[in-house]
Formats: sequence, structure tokens, C-alpha cells
Amino acid sequence: MAGLLLFSLLPLSVIALCVLHLRGRSFSQRRAVLDSLSLPPSTQTFAFFHPYCNAGGGGERVLWTAIAYIQRTRPEVLCVVYTGDISATKSSILAKVESRFSITLSPATLHFVFLTRRVLVEDSTYPHFTLIGQSLGSVALVAEALSLFVPDAYIDTMGYAFTLPVVRLLGIPAAAYVHYPTVSPPMISRVTRRAKLIYYHAFMLLYALALRRARIIMVNSSWTKKHVDAVLAYPPFGGRWGIPRPRVVYPSCDTREMARLPLDGRERVILSIAQFRPEKDHAKQIRALHELLREHPDYVQQGIQLVMIGGCRNSQDEARVEVLRKLASDLGVEPHVQFILNAPYPDMLAWLRRASVGLNTMLDEHFGINVVEFMAAGVIPIVHASGGPLEDIVVEFQGQRTGYHATTPSEFASKIHEALSLSADEDLAIRQRARAWAVQRFSEAEFEAGWEASGWSKLLV
Repeated sequence: MAGLLLFSLLPLSVIALCVLHLRGRSFSQRRAVLDSLSLPPSTQTFAFFHPYCNAGGGGERVLWTAIAYIQRTRPEVLCVVYTGDISATKSSILAKVESRFSITLSPATLHFVFLTRRVLVEDSTYPHFTLIGQSLGSVALVAEALSLFVPDAYIDTMGYAFTLPVVRLLGIPAAAYVHYPTVSPPMISRVTRRAKLIYYHAFMLLYALALRRARIIMVNSSWTKKHVDAVLAYPPFGGRWGIPRPRVVYPSCDTREMARLPLDGRERVILSIAQFRPEKDHAKQIRALHELLREHPDYVQQGIQLVMIGGCRNSQDEARVEVLRKLASDLGVEPHVQFILNAPYPDMLAWLRRASVGLNTMLDEHFGINVVEFMAAGVIPIVHASGGPLEDIVVEFQGQRTGYHATTPSEFASKIHEALSLSADEDLAIRQRARAWAVQRFSEAEFEAGWEASGWSKLLV
């Protein structure tokens, strides 16, 4: 009996020894980092887990805006970013942040921990059981992160909830900014196969338990909050005691810069701004253009263009672009489609100045910061009738529309034609409403107020 008890306590003993070992190593690592930045030993550290920090998407804007805010309001805090961008350097990352987002960060209170095992969280690593594979991979990746630097407080800003229990095991206060729930009851309701249902329910239970380890949870939209609330309430027979309550903190958009763009003189340009990831459904945009030109051939003579601006994270994204190029060629619309990869911020602004219409075709887009950019820049948004763009962004303002919703390529084509056929007065009015709503609701100041109200600084106490 005593042997059995000893055996059952062995895993806990191993965990305790690992924790003590990491805590012991952390003092020397911390001292080395602080000395390299000429910071005092008493400096507090706040870590962001963002393995793709150099991707240049909307999630990265949230990351850098939060860090810029901390640097401005709490200059005594050192921000640490765990990233897998090992081919980049601190200076090149900061240069890209300024180029892509027009955000200037101080290198004096920012440190990067470069992780070599990011492949463990890539979906291509797990052709089967992808969700559980990536989640377990994130556990191994955060273990690598903590072996290199142990912070005073931690936040996951990329949706790797399974890192939270590991961090809490070390006694580190943890938070999460959720862009998109990994799984939720509404998502599972679409699954029909029994075997898959069992898998997803089991995974969601683990996901819920992991997410509950966060002291603070921020979400990027009311759509995301609804789904995260459903996850945290799972299983349905559990109570709400001790479960964190998510707070909606809308991502920031540089509405000040974009709101300076003139509303007149727009060209026959349909603009798309989105990373070249499969869920963004760029193919639907090309098919919508094909439908538009088939139904309204006049646009051919008018020189209409679909300009697709987006970031490519890796060779898989680049391969997707080639598939899209082939689709445009096969449909005969190649002369009317431009691909602009990894565009710097001034180039994106220039296209926002020229464009008449902006597209977002992703199903259940969690928020849609590109849609906010369209509206602030005076570009008429046409978005998928789901998720954040439907519920939070392209909504009525002062009792009138700020854009359009669609689902299929033919519907998108129809709405594009409708937007391009508005009278001069109607055209100007919808652009003005869209801009006013975006500037009022999704500014950087609104994000900073929400971030502060979340209580993030209490994690450092």
C-alpha cells in the first residue's frame, strides 16, 4: 500500500523538482537579460506568448499596440515576447512593426526569446488529430519558452490555451487574449459524425479546463465572447464559481491615419487585405470577380481591379498564392487581379486611398480588423454575413447602413455592383457613416481603455 502511494506521488514529485529547477535557472537568466538592457534587478517582466509575432496580421497589431501602451504608461516594466521567428532579429522585427503598422517600439524595454520548436504548433505537423496535436505541441513549446526565461506575469495572445496550466504550475499569473476559440459548442453543433463528436467533446472539455486557468480573459468581439462563454460553461452541469468572465476589448485600428484619407476620387478598385491563410477564403473573392464580370461586362472596359494585399508567413502561404493565381487564370480574370505580398504600411495606405470597395470573405471571422481599416479609410466594406463583421463592425450607424453582407460568390458580386452603382450623394454618405462609426468605436484609444480596464497590471502585483 505504501509502495502504491509512493508511486502515485512520483509524478507530482517530478513536477515539483522541474518547477524548482526552472525557478533556480530563472534567476541567472533574468539577471543576464536585465544586465544586457541595463535595467535594474527589480524590473518586473510581462511576457507575451506569440510564436508568429512577425506575421504582420491583425493579431500582431493587437500585440504591438498592447506593448506600445505598456511602454508608454509603465516604462518600468520589461515586455518579453516568446516567438518562433528564428530567422528574424530584434531590430528587423521592430523595423517591420514600424513599416507595417506605423508603431514605434522602444528596444530598451523589450526582449525577444526565440523558440526553435515552433514546428510543434504548425497544423502541417499533424495531418490527423490536428487540434490535439497542436495543443500538446504548444505545451512543449511553452516549456521551451519557460526554460529560457521565466517572467513575472504571462499572457497568451495567439490562442494557445493549453500553455496556461503549464505557466500557472510555476506560480506565474496568466491571462489570455482570445482572437478565435479553438473549439466551442456552436462549432460542434455542425459536426454530424459520431466519432468526431466524441473527439470534439473530449477536446472541448480539456480546452475549457485549460482556459479556466487564466485569471484574466480578453476577447476581440461579442461573437468571440459568446463562444468563449459557452466554452467556459462546459460541461453544462458545472458551476460558474471561479471561472473568469471574458471582457470584450476590440482590437485597435490606426483610425487617425486612415481617417485623413479623402473620400472622393475613388477608382474601380476592389481591395482585399488579409493574410494568405486558407480560412480567409481568397478564392471566393476571385470567383466573385468572375461572376461580376460575367454579369456586368462593362467593368472590363472600366479596368476594374481586384487587389489582394496579404502577408505570407511561410512556403505554405506562398503555395496558396500560386493556387489563387492559377484560379484567376483558369477563370479568365487574371488581367484584373493583382497580388501584393507583405506590403509595407505606406503601400497599403496608398491602396486604401484608391479603393472603392473592400472585401472580407472569411466564414465566422472572429473580428475583422481589415474591415475596420476599410471603413476608417472610406472604403465601402462588403463582408461575409457571419462572425464579428456581421455582429460588431458592419452594423447600422444612426439608423443607416455602413456596408454590405454576403455569403456566396454571386451575392458578393451583386453587392459589389450595388456599391459601385450608388449615386454620388449615396456613395459619399455611406463612406462618411462607415468612417464615423469606425473612428468612434475601434480607435487605438478605445483599445487602450479596454486593455487597462481588464486589470492586466494586477498580474504583476
